[in-house]
Amino acid sequence: MRLSGYALSVLVPLLGATAAGGAGAQTLAPHRAVYDLALADAGDDSDIMQLAGRWVFEFSGSACQGYTLNSRIVMRFEMSDGPSTIDQRVSSFEDAKGETFRFSTKSFIDQEFDSEVTGVARLEPSGTVIDYDAPEDVEHSFASTKFPTAQLRELLQKAKAGERFYETVIFDGTEFTDEPVLVSMVVGSPKPVEKDDLERDALGVLAQDTFRPVTAAYFDGEGADGEETSDYNVSFKLHENGVQRDMLIRYENYSMTARLSELTILDNDEKCEAETRG
Repeated sequence: MRLSGYALSVLVPLLGATAAGGAGAQTLAPHRAVYDLALADAGDDSDIMQLAGRWVFEFSGSACQGYTLNSRIVMRFEMSDGPSTIDQRVSSFEDAKGETFRFSTKSFIDQEFDSEVTGVARLEPSGTVIDYDAPEDVEHSFASTKFPTAQLRELLQKAKAGERFYETVIFDGTEFTDEPVLVSMVVGSPKPVEKDDLERDALGVLAQDTFRPVTAAYFDGEGADGEETSDYNVSFKLHENGVQRDMLIRYENYSMTARLSELTILDNDEKCEAETRG
């Protein structure tokens, strides 16, 4: 069973404070979000009978200091051969220019250590260079990519510009890999939060805002010829300040939901925000 970190944390991957870029830059909300996880569907060939869990996601930082992400996902699977618990912990720091990215992902299965991915990625003239410390000390390189916060800024900017379909190449540090991930994005028009929206109470003041429906399909490697089936895809609701919610994550033989249950908007670096907008 493959648990993709990016499918959960990219939504994530990704939420920052004031985006860099000068006057008119998009302001994102530093925040702490809690999501309840549940099984949506399991295919006939799946040995998953049920799952439940919780995902705690916190993003802070600014265009002056860079962006910090901390995420923990705990899921309990009821399998045909018995229960299993997965605990994934992700932390990262991305500089304000999106040029340097430090990452650490640790995974535990049934409270026993399973794997670790740590290192530093840099954007250089030749492309993206990754210095892994774990699971082994090795360097990999490939064509230029977006790191998580830069990828979210790109998504919001393209949505605002009216682009409804585009592709991007990302690296988020959740897996040990020698190739990036191609993401195909479909972005919808702004919609209001309906009164019967199941996450309305958790949104608080954001219930008065609009959101865009987004679907992201992920492909291993840099190339997809349009005929491939994605490794997984994620549909979610994206608010203008970067908050993401009501996620449906579809894998090959099962799908799961991540529903917002708690949301706390954290303090902005107001001095930095003023300087950036100035």
